[in-house]
Amino acid sequence: MPQEVYGLLSIILSIAFIGLAWWALQSFRFDKVLKKPNGVQAKLLQMFLSIVIGYELSRFFLDYLGWSLTFGNLFN
Repeated sequence: MPQEVYGLLSIILSIAFIGLAWWALQSFRFDKVLKKPNGVQAKLLQMFLSIVIGYELSRFFLDYLGWSLTFGNLFN
């Protein structure tokens, strides 16, 4: 896979998974864990959590894609 395509795919997957993680964290009950669940610090924590989770998910799928492409070359 060309480097430019891999870079573009990496950016798109990272943004998509960060958005999905943000959406999924909206259903989490932060009021049971945090003192001020509607405060700025709670929203910042939610943003950081979504970035970390989304980034790790995109890394997993990109690694899986890389392994799949490498595995395909094994039989050539």
